[in-house]
Amino acid sequence: MDSQGQTTSLQRLQNVEKRIVKVLELAGGVMDELASPVGPRKDLVQNHCLEFMQLIKDIQVALRDEIKSACEYRPFEKCDYGPRIANEICFKKVDYVMSQLDAVKQTIDEYTAEP
Repeated sequence: MDSQGQTTSLQRLQNVEKRIVKVLELAGGVMDELASPVGPRKDLVQNHCLEFMQLIKDIQVALRDEIKSACEYRPFEKCDYGPRIANEICFKKVDYVMSQLDAVKQTIDEYTAEP
């Protein structure tokens, strides 16, 4: 992900944050309306609830898209660290096996050299 992609991603996440704030304001507005001594205005509560649900849906879609784009971003996919370490481990294993085989060969040579 380049700098431009990170910037737009951060901007999209900031927009999500603004939507979350708006959702909380809507929920607070409904709570205030429900607590009103004259009773709640049905049309206001309904409009706030509809806007609340639409914003929640938009937030879910935006976050899902951000998660999906983050999963597609693999900064280390061209890194050869894993294969290099695996190769180094294999080299050490082969080296160890060869030293053990040399020790076995030496033992056999000593055994066959005895009269």
